[in-house]
Amino acid sequence: PFSEPSRPDIPGLDDFDGDVFHSAQWDHDWSPTGKRVAVIGTGASAVQFVPQMQPQVAHLTLFQRTPTWILPHPDRPISQRVRTMFARVPATQRALRGACSLVQEMMVPGLVSHPALLKPAAALGRWHLRRQVADETLRAELTPTYSFGCKRPTFSNRYYPALTAPNAAVVSEAIVGVRAEGIETADGRVHEVDTILLGTGFKLAAGEGFSRIHGADGRSLSQVWGNGEMKAYRGTSVAGFPNLFMILGPNSVVYTSQVVTIEAQVDYLIDALKTMRRRGIRSFDVTQSAQARFVNEVDKGLEDSVWNTGGCSSYYLSPSGRNFTFWPGYVFTFRRAMKHVNWDDFDVRTGVSHRHGASPTREAVFG
Repeated sequence: PFSEPSRPDIPGLDDFDGDVFHSAQWDHDWSPTGKRVAVIGTGASAVQFVPQMQPQVAHLTLFQRTPTWILPHPDRPISQRVRTMFARVPATQRALRGACSLVQEMMVPGLVSHPALLKPAAALGRWHLRRQVADETLRAELTPTYSFGCKRPTFSNRYYPALTAPNAAVVSEAIVGVRAEGIETADGRVHEVDTILLGTGFKLAAGEGFSRIHGADGRSLSQVWGNGEMKAYRGTSVAGFPNLFMILGPNSVVYTSQVVTIEAQVDYLIDALKTMRRRGIRSFDVTQSAQARFVNEVDKGLEDSVWNTGGCSSYYLSPSGRNFTFWPGYVFTFRRAMKHVNWDDFDVRTGVSHRHGASPTREAVFG
């Protein structure tokens, strides 16, 4: 899902005289030294590259539409002593990893069903902002007005200090267009810059790759998912697309790590392929009714989630407001759901293909 950069539709952007590029398409020949740089976007990408760049530029202007919840970054160097312990007693590393996962899993009730449980995390974010930003006006601009977790929270110990530096400024006025010399905002001001960096995310539902995948009726995934309304079965299969497997498809995201989702889906895929080989299955296609049932269950499970009720607009939601991103539960429930293929939910065809001179047979239910 995070492969095709989303370039904002800002009038005049193509007429800018300076450099323009997306953070996912970084121009490695470009140097920030001495440049007047504009950054559009305040998500996870900007939180990472702004502190790296700010000390080198002549001036940095961050154009912010919506502030981001930022927590202290917990990463730290791991000493040689601890590394030696992990190598000699691998159980200690597994235990620490398990403890980290447990802490993240403890956030699931707050994220999925009881957002009030996330108030301590919001308090930590406000404390982190207060201790790093002394200017009350700037602090107010950087304070989110939506619930913690509604948009993707980020972790950084350097982002706020970069924005308080003498050569940095935060602009919350809406961008109305780009001129040859800079960016014009709704207050009539033109901010003269040499470079515009776009930290504006990705085309999750409108990726060009979806137009290349066609189903049994000839329609592409882009056509089936018209206007960004992505729906699938267990985030892996799509009705009308036989033998299609997706990784990180709709409603497969768990809150600990996407590696967990990927591993569970790969295990699910392998289970399906082994069964296909063993039982001579030529193709299988999730039924419309099974997919609709899954989508309804997911929608019901997420209706009280912070992503749906937190008062923000995020890439987690489709244009209609449907949450097409998250799994409504814990990691262990996702792993359990993906342990084996439920063949009752698929229209199965067995036999060899037509090119080998035989007609396939269809099984309504495969046990």
